[in-house]
Amino acid sequence: MASSSSSAAVSRLNNLRRHLDSNLNAIKVKIAAEVSEALSLGRPVVALESTIISHGMPYPQNLETAKQVEAIVRENGAIPATIAILDGTPCVGLSVEELERLATLGTKAQKTARRDIAHVVASSGNGATTVSASMFLASMVGIPVFVTGGIGGVHRHGEQTMDISSDLTELGRTPVAVICAGVKSILDIPRTLEYLETQGVCVAAYKTNEFPAFFTESSGCKVSCRVDTPEDCARLIEANIKLNLGTGVLIAVPIPREHSTSGHIIESAIQKALKEARENNIIGNAETPFLLARVNELTGGASLASNIALVKNNALVGAKIATALAQLREHCPSC
Repeated sequence: MASSSSSAAVSRLNNLRRHLDSNLNAIKVKIAAEVSEALSLGRPVVALESTIISHGMPYPQNLETAKQVEAIVRENGAIPATIAILDGTPCVGLSVEELERLATLGTKAQKTARRDIAHVVASSGNGATTVSASMFLASMVGIPVFVTGGIGGVHRHGEQTMDISSDLTELGRTPVAVICAGVKSILDIPRTLEYLETQGVCVAAYKTNEFPAFFTESSGCKVSCRVDTPEDCARLIEANIKLNLGTGVLIAVPIPREHSTSGHIIESAIQKALKEARENNIIGNAETPFLLARVNELTGGASLASNIALVKNNALVGAKIATALAQLREHCPSC
């Protein structure tokens, strides 16, 4: 009994140390009270991005989806921590009022990747964080698990344009596990996986041997790492952290089969949208929102419905992984 009590005390002290150490470098980050408490006690927390709220869909659908995703995280044992920059202050964990503000701002909020954080903060602006910015801020406060829809990647014809998402380099230098439905299929998936390999990022697929393609269950690309349970994922994440590899882990979860959109229909819409983007000289960080919106129009709303479904599924899986990781650490105080 004494040994168990001592072990629990050591676990709590380690959790508090992790939390305080991260806060030394995050003085200007506003952390929601429930998120801060959960981190200090070693309870599971799931970080969420905010670009999907501001740029991913119209109001009020974006607000309702954000609330539903947070509710799914809570129902599966974790605390949600949506990340954004409001009035120049990076926020980890948003109130209902802050979620609504971000949802109504929509595209007036700046789409904020890592490179934009300093500018948005310095100008007291409002920023909706992408995967790279959300990973960076999650890591600052000690959140090891982050859920999104899909990551960015190497754009098609990227070998000519060098248009490569900062999500990939962030995965190569920030030790946060990213739970997603793969790479958005508007991108070049094989080249994206090659780039992640170059960055030294472990890419795992959940309950499958193939890397998913966002709207569809498979991209035709094999992965070298398969995980079948939240506990498998937790062990992988903890090993990556304990080895001090300094990289993130990408865990790709296929979209549920009932929500998977026919591959050829999506591909046809993507090719048309890509052509229109080139004709209208839509490039840089404006390209992905344009392509996703146009593909949604061309598929009669089917792609947006699939997008919402996969984000919710990722939230469910991500919460279970965060819970398994917290339990692993509780039973291994020296970790």
